[in-house]
Amino acid sequence: MPLIPTNPFDAASLGIEDPPEDHLHEECGVFGIFGDPDAAAHTGLGLHALQHRGQEAAGIVSCDGGQFYSHRGLGHVSENFNEEVIDRLPGSMTVGHVRYATSGATVLRNVQPLFADFAFGGFAIGHNGNLTNAMTVHGALVRRGCLFQSTTDTEVIIHLMAISTYSSVEDRMIDALRQVEGAYSLVALTHDALIGVRDPLGIRPLALGRLGKAYILTSETCALDIIGAEFVRDIEPGELVVVDARGVRSIKPFPRHPRRFCIFEYVYFSRPDSVVEGLSVYAVRKRIGVELARESHVLADVVVPVPDSGVPAAMGYASESAIPFEYGIIRNHYVGRTFIQPTERTRHLGVKRKHNTNKAVLYGKRVVLVDDSIVRGTTSMKIVDMVRQAGAVEVHMRISSPPTAHPCFFGIDTPSREKLLAARHDVKEMAAILGVDSLAFISLDGLYRATGETGRHPEQPQFCDACFTGAYPGPLTDQETMNTRAPLSLLAEGRRTLHR
Repeated sequence: MPLIPTNPFDAASLGIEDPPEDHLHEECGVFGIFGDPDAAAHTGLGLHALQHRGQEAAGIVSCDGGQFYSHRGLGHVSENFNEEVIDRLPGSMTVGHVRYATSGATVLRNVQPLFADFAFGGFAIGHNGNLTNAMTVHGALVRRGCLFQSTTDTEVIIHLMAISTYSSVEDRMIDALRQVEGAYSLVALTHDALIGVRDPLGIRPLALGRLGKAYILTSETCALDIIGAEFVRDIEPGELVVVDARGVRSIKPFPRHPRRFCIFEYVYFSRPDSVVEGLSVYAVRKRIGVELARESHVLADVVVPVPDSGVPAAMGYASESAIPFEYGIIRNHYVGRTFIQPTERTRHLGVKRKHNTNKAVLYGKRVVLVDDSIVRGTTSMKIVDMVRQAGAVEVHMRISSPPTAHPCFFGIDTPSREKLLAARHDVKEMAAILGVDSLAFISLDGLYRATGETGRHPEQPQFCDACFTGAYPGPLTDQETMNTRAPLSLLAEGRRTLHR
């Protein structure tokens, strides 16, 4: 969710620092359940399964039909939710959230689900996505006298609901959402209902599941699998569902728009064991590798993935090219957070905390190195250098997404455009910077073919692919406002403050 700065046009006041990893990050995962006696425990497990979507903070709000209970904390799910904490979250309905903070300090007041005590009762909400007019609406609400307790765009929705003249919770929520722009998949909780809603473009995922008589709303199906629940269906773009004692009701209050689901969910964000919008993420990633091999085959001895996100694509590449697949790079899955602060002398060793080369596989070999994306290129350079130091005689890098040349404004942590390697260099220049013998990205049409499409429709793309094309699926009101008041070099920096 966006962080709304006090002064969005003063870069020095933003406290912006480069993120520690040279990767794009999905910003959140949501989970909600209604009608389960172990609601909090199941929500905790569901959030564990969604941990990849947000690793800075986690929270759960439960309700027993009258009283609301909340626990939110910084860090991973396992660091915040043990049996003792779960026992303090009674009730048969909950909403939960995992969060990734994109800039500034990670503070407790921004950890979701957010809670409000309205005249009609308590209301908790968790949000995955990004509102592209949050600053504009925030300014109007402040001028009306609204007092904000957090710096997330989600609170804009709460204040719009508070001033709405409609009577029911659903109508207040619809009224609020008609005034915002951008991407949102929401789960919300009242004293007697669980509510889920997706934006009209369907940019971020949201699925409905069932466990016995209980219903679940979650970002990905892997969170259903972990608790033994069955997948029912995806929530449709622009659909609002209400789960209460009467069952599941569907409301479609927004005008229909062409679906623009985020294609990067298939490339990187979603877990490979999830089924998203009817497609197996694992299968799509393998087909991406197949397409990549067809488009950019090279003579080599081994295909090596950059783990873990590069593994399925590397498998597909190896299968199509008939080049052996090998684990030439081993990932340390137990890095976690460290109390050891890097010094100038040890800072260059940071990448080795997560990856180490398997020299027996790489020595004397021509290597096809498969990764999901290149952002700044800093991590890629280090990995290529590690592979060469392990004895590889050639390194050919293949990327399972097109060049990332544009920032995202719809719920992904993307650096400013001037920091994106592909925005400043062509492929040949990038290959020289990374130190590889050759570099190739999958084509946009090839990526679309991997999802089962015949290719990209240029007039009406089937997905949101703005990070590759710059063709944004909706208005960017806040950015247009900033464009009239700030130099271009500050625009994307200011945008980063609009994220959690």
